[in-house]
Amino acid sequence: MEHKLYYQDAYIEHFSSRVKEQHHDLEGNWYVTLEQTAFYPTGGGQPHDIGFINEELVTNVEEIDGEIRHYIQNPVFTNHIEIDGKIDWIRRYDFMQQHAGQHVLTAAFVELFDIQTTSFHLGEETVTIDLNCSEIDDTQLLAAEELANRIIMENRPIETKWVTKEQLEQYPLRKKVKVDQDIRLVIIPEFDYNGCGGTHPRNTAEIAMLKILKVEKQNGQIRIHFVCGNRIRKQLHKKQKAVLEMVHLLSSSEEKLGDTVKVLLNQKKVLEKQLAEKQQLLIEFESKELVEFQQQAFPLIHAHYHDRSIQDLQKLAQLVVAESPSVIVLLIARNEQRLQVVLGRGQNLNVNLKAVLSEILPLINGKGGGSESFVQGGGIDGTDVVLFEDTCVNLLKNHLAKLHENV
Repeated sequence: MEHKLYYQDAYIEHFSSRVKEQHHDLEGNWYVTLEQTAFYPTGGGQPHDIGFINEELVTNVEEIDGEIRHYIQNPVFTNHIEIDGKIDWIRRYDFMQQHAGQHVLTAAFVELFDIQTTSFHLGEETVTIDLNCSEIDDTQLLAAEELANRIIMENRPIETKWVTKEQLEQYPLRKKVKVDQDIRLVIIPEFDYNGCGGTHPRNTAEIAMLKILKVEKQNGQIRIHFVCGNRIRKQLHKKQKAVLEMVHLLSSSEEKLGDTVKVLLNQKKVLEKQLAEKQQLLIEFESKELVEFQQQAFPLIHAHYHDRSIQDLQKLAQLVVAESPSVIVLLIARNEQRLQVVLGRGQNLNVNLKAVLSEILPLINGKGGGSESFVQGGGIDGTDVVLFEDTCVNLLKNHLAKLHENV
């Protein structure tokens, strides 16, 4: 472990070393190994460090087959040369705060409710833990958050110890350690004892504060999203900006913002209901107009539109065939580059519209379906909507002609 400087001192930002080897992996990505390093590799739920080796950007750090690989963009190093390493300290310290906060919050759920954490993820924006339970209430969440913040404010030391497998029984571990050698414990005295290979601050006070953001169910467990330290300030800034924008847009105070939104939502429901009623009346009028206008074209009624939803076409076609049981209706809409088709027939006709649709859809590289009496489909095509309508009309006329021949 002597070459892993981040275990000797997690606060090392700069270090010197020598290049052992420069190589590339099977994907062609270049990396260097060093005699010693302060770069933390991905592991234990904590992301890798980034930074610089000399002037070369380190984009990833992985421990593979016992060696720590520092991935670089350009193969600029030679073996055994001296280098200067520089850690992205802001990123490292943020991860130290979040990781320590995870230890505290996880221990709080165990201490208060005997609920274990099954997994942990330290992301760039938030941290998550998955709790081994299917339900949790607001009272429990608040209690765990309050206990975690009390431990943080008590400025308890965060200690690390290397122990043997035989020594583990001396400690009240939160969960079983998975390794048999190089066992590293992270300890918050009289609160949390846990095997962990991550980096942590020297005391809980450096976590600063912990805030639970949201809770969701995930694969039968409860996932907790939270942040610590400077991430709380970032979250507060983002949320305060959103609140102030809503206050301005809604001409409301922060205190009454919830009530204002409820009033607007209720108004929206009323307006949507009124709009739906008006749209239904409009479609009913439109269907009667279609029938009256194209009476001379019976038994085929057709029309095309621009920027009309397929749901509107379906409603319109259903009304037409309900009023006129001896017609076929063809409705087409172009929505940007998409052509959509609806076909319906009255109960007095026996044309198989699924067969008609199977001839239409290849013309527009489309997909669709339905029954023999009512079908719909769509595809992406640059064909002029009028020409496409004419083609569909001719196909329908052919089917109607065959129907008359059989009669």
